[in-house]
Formats: sequence, structure tokens, C-alpha cells
Amino acid sequence: MDWTTPLKAQQTDFIQRLKSAKLLRCDEKGQHSELTVISGQRLDQLRDFCWDMVKKYKPTDPKNYFINNMKGKLGEEVVKSRLADFVTEVDYEKRVGGDGKVDFTLTSDSSIGIQVKARNGNFDKIQWSISREEIEKNAVLVCILIQEEVSEAQAEYNLILAGFLPTNMIKFATSKALVGIDELLYSGGLRSYLESLTSSEADEYMRLGYECLKKEDYQDAFGYYTQVLQLKPNNEDAYFNRGIVRSALGDKQGAIDDYTQAINIDPNYVNAYLNRGLAHYYLGDNQGAIDDYTQAINIDPNYFKAYLNRGVIRDDLGDKQGAIEDYTQAINIDPNYVNAYFNRGIARYHLGDKQGAIDDYTEAINIDPNYVNAYFNRGVARFDLGDKQGEIEDYTQAIKIDPNFALAYFNRGNAHSELGDKQAAIKDFQTAANIYKKEGKETDYQDTIEKIRNMTK
Repeated sequence: MDWTTPLKAQQTDFIQRLKSAKLLRCDEKGQHSELTVISGQRLDQLRDFCWDMVKKYKPTDPKNYFINNMKGKLGEEVVKSRLADFVTEVDYEKRVGGDGKVDFTLTSDSSIGIQVKARNGNFDKIQWSISREEIEKNAVLVCILIQEEVSEAQAEYNLILAGFLPTNMIKFATSKALVGIDELLYSGGLRSYLESLTSSEADEYMRLGYECLKKEDYQDAFGYYTQVLQLKPNNEDAYFNRGIVRSALGDKQGAIDDYTQAINIDPNYVNAYLNRGLAHYYLGDNQGAIDDYTQAINIDPNYFKAYLNRGVIRDDLGDKQGAIEDYTQAINIDPNYVNAYFNRGIARYHLGDKQGAIDDYTEAINIDPNYVNAYFNRGVARFDLGDKQGEIEDYTQAIKIDPNFALAYFNRGNAHSELGDKQAAIKDFQTAANIYKKEGKETDYQDTIEKIRNMTK
């Protein structure tokens, strides 16, 4: 079904109610109302403005000029009342000779114009006129029906929001087009339609931002997400993605600010808590990080990444047992979570549970046979348990995966030396020294060369 179909049906109903004067009225600013009443001080201000315009431009027919301006201002007052801060009125004082054929723009996007036309007379006979230039400069025509004759003496005006029409739906054969009330769409859909205009643009900026993010083009991604937020200030995903960008650019505090905005909009945005926790961690705020990971777990008890990250911080703070509990919970949720096995292996090793560490490293290797650090760490644990041959096998496997793993050569050299294989040890130490020199690690290079000298004395 075309999006205009329900609005056309509502417009038909509205016209029937208009015949019997049964209109919806709401005086609260920013809320939909079919009828707006203007009187008193508010009306006096409009009159004063219109007379000021007469004095400023000195037209040949002051009365007619005043009436035409008054009609326009009455119509604009309706739009201001109904759309409130969603739109921004054109500043007449800054435009010589009038409003430049645009009465309002969207506050979030000044390129989207709104033209307001106000007429008085019988609703079933009048037509609203719009020029070709106005059609080209505006996205929407809003039509207002003034029920009273406009004059300087009128004490009250009853203004009806007759409907709206996207300018791309207006057909014209000459320099202007005429639109009747039965051609309009029901005014209750005006705000939603205007929001859809910014939504499509915001969606495009989101797409472009994501493409830049994938390419690690963080500066452009930042710009696109910022444009989304100018159009959609409550888009939590734009804040979240911009937080990722800021973090990648090194602005951890800025990232925290964006993640916080995303959370303010959606208090259950679990990934925002996870990422904000990570940013807190990078800034040294361990408790802030733990709080965020805990909140993420409260929202989603199966969020295994939050358990892993909280475990890392507990590990750093010396709470090895607490870390093991978090890693274990992550594994219970996802039995193939390789990093959880690896990290739990480290925590177990530091608590003196060498065999438990070996078991975890072995499980990590079973899941990912190319997990080079798991082979290396298992080799270290096997060394502590006196399994020299198993240690050598693990370092050898690590070297196959990463031929430039200098410390694996160095440790394997030590294992060969302890097993009495001097030549194999010297060969490994020399390879380690060559890699250290290539990597610019002068201290490690000199220490390894000294070890070779001591073995060849």
C-alpha cells in the first residue's frame, strides 16, 4: 500500500468533520491540532510585525500589503505551534525583500524547506497557489485555512491546518499550480513525512560511515556519523559507531562520551556498556570498566565477552580466582571461546596450577590449531613441570606458525641446552639474536649473544 493512501482516507474524513465543525484542538505546542486559535498579545505581536514590514518597504498599497503579510504570518504561526523546535523559521530581518520563497527549514537540515500558504474563504471552493520557484525550493507545501476575514480590527482568528502536500507530487502546467483541499494529505502525517526526509539522508550517512569504518578511514567516518547526529540527535547507533571511531583515533574520553550518549538514549544498549568499559580500562579506570561489564552482564547474562573482559581486569588487579570464575562463565556460555581458555590458562598458571594451565592451553589449541601464544605458554608450563621434550615440541610448533618468534627460539635453545644438545641450543640462540637485531631490540640481542659466548668458551 502506498504511504499516501491512509493519509488520503484521513483527509476525506477530515473534510467531512470540517463541514460539521467537529475538529481536533490541542493548545499544547508541538502537538498535532487541526484547529489553532490566535488572539490577544500573540495576535498583537503579529500585527505589529506586519505594520513594521509596511513601514520598512513602503508599498504603494499599504493596506493590501498588510493583509497579505498578515495571512502569511497567521499561517506560519500555525506551523510554529504544531511543529515547534522541529522547524526553524526564516529570519525576515536577515533577508532583504522577504523570505526567499522558503518559510521554514528543518532544524536538523536547513536544506529541507517548507512553504506555508494561508487563504480565507469557503474550504470547498478556495485553492492555494504555489509558484514553480516555491516548488523547486521547498520539500513540502502546508496549507492553512483562515476562517475569518483578515483585517487590522479582527480580535481572534480560527486557523485550520487544512493539509500538506510534498512538492514532488504537485503538477503544474504554467508558472504556478493551484491545489484544493481534497488534493491535500491529512495534516496529522506532516511531521512523520518530514522525519522520513531526514531519515533517508541519515541512513545514507550511516551507510557511508560504516563503509569508512570498515576501511579504517576514521576521519571520514567521524564526519559521517556526526552528520547523522545533526539530522537525528537521538540515534544511539550513530553515537555508538562514532565512539568506536573516536577510540580508534585515540580519543578514549571522547569515545566514553559517545557511548554514554548511546546508553542515555537506550539504557539497555549492551554493546555500548562493553565498549565504554574497554575505554575506561584503557584510561586506567579499572573500577569504571568493571562496573560497565557488570551492567552489560546484568542486561544480558549470556554476554560472554563481558565476562572475558571483566576477567581480564580482575586478573590485572590480582584477583586471579575472580578472573578464573569469569573466564569459566564465558566458557560455559560459549565452549569454543578460545580466548577464555587461553586467559584462564594464564590465571591458573599464576596461581601455581601448572597442569590446569596446560589443560586450558591444550583446549585453546584444539579450537584454534594456529594459536601461536597457546603453544608458547604451554611450553613454558611444561618446562615448569620438567617436561623438556614436550616443551621443545610446543616451541617448535610456535615457530612453525611464526618463524620470527624470537622468544620461542630462545626458550627452545634453553631446553636444548638443559638436555645437553649444545649445538641445537646455539643454533636457536643465534636465530633468536638475529631476529632481535632485525627488530631493533638491542638489549635482548646483546643478552642472547652473551649466552652464545658463554656456551662456546
